Amino acid sequence: MSGKFQTVGSLLRPESLLSFKRRIENRDDITYPFYDDFEGYEQAEADATRAVVAKQIQHGLTIITDGEFSKSLWHLDFVWGLRGISRYIAEHGYFFRDKDETRKYETRRDIGLRITAPLSGGGHHFISVFKRLKGIVEGRPTKLCVPSPSHIFGELSWSDNIKNGGVYSSTADLKAGLVKAYKEFVEEYAQAGGEILQFDDCLWEIFADDNPNSPYTGQNIDHDAVNALAEEFIDINNTIIDFGHSLGLKIWTHNCRGNYDSRNMGGGSYVKIANLFLKQLKYDRFFLEWDDDRAGSMEALAVFKDRPDTEIVIGLLSSKTNTLDDEERVIRLLDEASRIIPKERLLLSHQCGFASCDGGNELTEDEQWAKIDQGIRIAKEYWG
Repeated sequence: MSGKFQTVGSLLRPESLLSFKRRIENRDDITYPFYDDFEGYEQAEADATRAVVAKQIQHGLTIITDGEFSKSLWHLDFVWGLRGISRYIAEHGYFFRDKDETRKYETRRDIGLRITAPLSGGGHHFISVFKRLKGIVEGRPTKLCVPSPSHIFGELSWSDNIKNGGVYSSTADLKAGLVKAYKEFVEEYAQAGGEILQFDDCLWEIFADDNPNSPYTGQNIDHDAVNALAEEFIDINNTIIDFGHSLGLKIWTHNCRGNYDSRNMGGGSYVKIANLFLKQLKYDRFFLEWDDDRAGSMEALAVFKDRPDTEIVIGLLSSKTNTLDDEERVIRLLDEASRIIPKERLLLSHQCGFASCDGGNELTEDEQWAKIDQGIRIAKEYWG
């Protein structure tokens, strides 16, 4: 067992669960968490969660999740669970880069969000999900993964929900409503015995000016406006991080460049956003992605030098592939990182979860666990 290897959160779902998830994906006449709409779904989710928790313990993982088996997508289930949100099938899904790096790859389409009333995070289904997990793990440390406030603020801000006569007539009103909803949820999570809350975020890289896939890069960009938006993202996150800290919670983050059917969403190096998101966000632990060259130089880690209590999880392994990772590369980059940040503050992970959305990446469950076992072994050998 090595606590120096960590999983980001999500694990491949078994067919017993996917058979329900595929039906959910194509329906918008159903109500989250969908248990009343599909006979046997709640029990299938509970059984699969119990089995994946046992598997994590068997393989020696030190911080247990529910594999995110309660989710369909990494972020939207949380939003569906807020009061004041209606879900619908959109005209198109998100667009990822296909494996040839030229074509677009469209995701599932049940991503539409409609604000129907002031947002509230009280009584959220995720609290029940967390209590179920706590009842299974027999006292072992757990974490719950939810989307960051800034990510959801971004998605809702860029929708048609902000308008005169709507629930929120400005982004400032939306921001205030979202902060209120997150605080309600975070407080209930702490009251339920939560200790670690992880905010996942996919939007940092749109502010990197070496990202060719961002609407905020290139010529004729209003850089003052872009920087102001980045600072607003940082502010809304830090507001909730501070609140979580006041309740005694550890608040972590995972930064993702997109993870869907083993595809990614875009580029952008950490060096370009280090003084914004890495330096200013008040997280206790950062899960960062360094599985390929898009992340750029490890020198981005230098901004953490004056934050001795902050831990950095280097995502050098890949959850997107079905083969074991290049261990020489992993050790070389761990050594490089250790010359910037003390070795004891570093941890190792895959760059992302194995199933950010319920379909999962293109590998089998056996291949997934072999890759996890490899990560645990590398961590034991590297840190002792």
